[in-house]
Amino acid sequence: MAQEYDLVILGGGTGGYVAAIKAAQLGLKTAVVEKGKLGGTCLHNGCIPSKALLRSAEVYAQTKHSEDFGVMTSDVSVNFAKVQKRKEKIVDQLHKGVQGLMKKGKIDVYEGLGRILGPSIFSPMPGTISVEMNDGSENEMLIPKNVIVSTGSRPRTLPGLEVDGQYVVTSDEALAMEELPNSMIIVGGGVIGIEWASMLSDFGVEVTVIEYANRIIPTEDVEISKEMQRLMKKKGVKVVTGAKVLPETLIKDNGVIISAEIKGENKEFKAEKLLVSVGRQANVEGIGLDNTEIQIDRGFILTNEFFQTKESHIYAIGDVIGGLQLAHVASHEGIVAVEHIAGHTPNPIDYNLISRCIYSTPEVASVGITEEQAKEKGHKVKVGKFSFRAIGKALVFGESDGFVKIIADEETDDLLGVHMIGPHVTDMISEAGLAMVLNATPWEIAHTIHPHPTLSEAIGEAALAVDGKAIHG
Repeated sequence: MAQEYDLVILGGGTGGYVAAIKAAQLGLKTAVVEKGKLGGTCLHNGCIPSKALLRSAEVYAQTKHSEDFGVMTSDVSVNFAKVQKRKEKIVDQLHKGVQGLMKKGKIDVYEGLGRILGPSIFSPMPGTISVEMNDGSENEMLIPKNVIVSTGSRPRTLPGLEVDGQYVVTSDEALAMEELPNSMIIVGGGVIGIEWASMLSDFGVEVTVIEYANRIIPTEDVEISKEMQRLMKKKGVKVVTGAKVLPETLIKDNGVIISAEIKGENKEFKAEKLLVSVGRQANVEGIGLDNTEIQIDRGFILTNEFFQTKESHIYAIGDVIGGLQLAHVASHEGIVAVEHIAGHTPNPIDYNLISRCIYSTPEVASVGITEEQAKEKGHKVKVGKFSFRAIGKALVFGESDGFVKIIADEETDDLLGVHMIGPHVTDMISEAGLAMVLNATPWEIAHTIHPHPTLSEAIGEAALAVDGKAIHG
């Protein structure tokens, strides 16, 4: 018996389940189809488990230097099995929470693979969903008025660097490691690559990062990239930029050996394992898109500002549409899509106002455009920078590397971007995000009285520094 719904969501990751909750709140009869576990990549293979491991690595690294704080310890070691157990406990707790939210919202969850069907006896338009149930029971047929595709993404691989789970891994396999390797080559110095480099290095693993671009985290402000590279090297990470990895040179023999072309010469690298971290690709295969008029561009689904595809009753959100592949972005795209389905008039998302975070040690957080982008756009810029070395709370923490950088338009005083690297900046960036949303000027940020002693004082000082008026700099 086919089930009818106002909305069926393909994919129960962060974007999908948030969209489902919003739809239920707006009175839409809603179902989620998920072939894996509710929570998706973010909860099970991304944000949460990786941050749990990063936290354990941070605690271990700090404990090794506890004597700097007058706390005497000896024989500090890592029990990686316990590290993994703690990670799983956190994931399980959050997973149960998401399941509870589905029940609270009276949202039906189908555990299986959903495919969009073309026009059929069920509907003259494409959009009926056939669900191949995980338990092997008969396929379920769902007839929705609207569909949201939220099938997420998976780690991208490189031809010739096929994942075997032993010598060559992606972040998925690395998260499930039962023990730490002695050494690791990381191909790709973007966000995920740097988080893994930081974590593994803090655990005591010998790490080499090989990045094709001329700097690591190349989407961040140039000064942030330079500081991150300096601090990665300071903690013992070997960083190689401007390097083209040569997959055909890969040798797997009780470890990995691979060469990279650097300035016209080949250089050989050896390690116990190799982590491929070269971005993520959308999960668009096998979900019936070929039964629709939905358009794909460079592997991602094309949508309008309300996330409608070429089929106006079928929407798509999250990693599957590309753009900023971040959990909080997928969530808000889902909310906008659902509000549009419900007949509301939501404001399109301004992606320039979305904060971006890297959870390495040190952390990186940014919102808005970089200094380089501002100049490319024709802005005459003024910049304020303030180091954490002059912030009392940072010295108390024992983490005083890094800075806050604020970029403004010299003529209009408009805030263009805020970029931070240092302790706990991922928890501080929301102030800058709010300032961007409210069109605040550096003067207004500077005249927000920041409590002392706090790390946030660096934001106030950087805002003053935009006009050369920093107090402690």
